[in-house]
Amino acid sequence: MSIITTDAAAKPLGAYPHARKVGNLLFLSGIGSRSAKDNTIPGLAQDAEGNIISYDIAAECHSVFANVKAVLEVSGSSWDKMVDVTVYLTNMKADFPVYNQIYGEYFESVQACRTTVEVKSLPTPIAIELKVIATID
Repeated sequence: MSIITTDAAAKPLGAYPHARKVGNLLFLSGIGSRSAKDNTIPGLAQDAEGNIISYDIAAECHSVFANVKAVLEVSGSSWDKMVDVTVYLTNMKADFPVYNQIYGEYFESVQACRTTVEVKSLPTPIAIELKVIATID
């Protein structure tokens, strides 16, 4: 088993790695849309108290997919080797159509198994997080 961390994706919020290799499988920790460069959330606007004024689910989708891709590549895997994806959305009713369209653009040829669930909130004011299992050759 090996532990993977990288500066190419947003830093984990706690005592966990970006991923772990076990045999020829790669397990990614939950990865959100925060920027690896400056920890910002693309398209997010908050008031002085930190309440969400608005967010851009499309921008967050592109960002979270970039973070996942970065972890996969640093780990010796690749986008096309994902076998299972669990997606957490904070607003299924409002965000699912846009997320599902963008997901289709990124994942059409991957054909990973997918589960999408709504959660009340995530640890930061992100609207989407992915949990991924992939293979490594």
